[in-house]
Amino acid sequence: MRILGISGSLRRDSHNTRLLRAAAQMLPPGAELELFDGLGSVPLYNEDTDIDPAPEGVERLRSAIARADALLISTPEYNASIPGVLKNAVDWASRPFPDNVLRNKPVAVIGASTGLFGAVWAQAELRKALRHTGAHVLDDEVPVGTADQAFAPSGELVDPELNRRLADLLGELGRELWAPVELAS
Repeated sequence: MRILGISGSLRRDSHNTRLLRAAAQMLPPGAELELFDGLGSVPLYNEDTDIDPAPEGVERLRSAIARADALLISTPEYNASIPGVLKNAVDWASRPFPDNVLRNKPVAVIGASTGLFGAVWAQAELRKALRHTGAHVLDDEVPVGTADQAFAPSGELVDPELNRRLADLLGELGRELWAPVELAS
């Protein structure tokens, strides 16, 4: 099982990228998480440039999504919503509609923020946008609040309940693909 991890933050020390790395440590044998590192090279969506061939950054994003069995997207919350760079990526990936690379793709959304609520509004907004593209979006969320204190030096989440919730979500994502997935302990 190949899962594409997309962090909605471009920041070098992003809490959301750390959350994706924590998730990667929980995957069962045979499953892998590939972190997409090209979000910053995806140009602003412009229907005039949405032609074939697509801009290089867009082609790289679409190809990475197409190759993945599922997506795990981790979003921060900016002004009570999705970061622009992440919404822009969803807009590009949703084209051409309805036969786009997100169509029927299993997707789980998680999020981390330094506030108390763990980007719950951004997660809800992102799930709504992804559903509209035709993606198969899981309902569960993993909100990691006070993210600046949420990770152990080794990378895993400090809170056992958050670890359990993340493991459950990854298991659900695996079940969406094939047979039930046993998570590594």
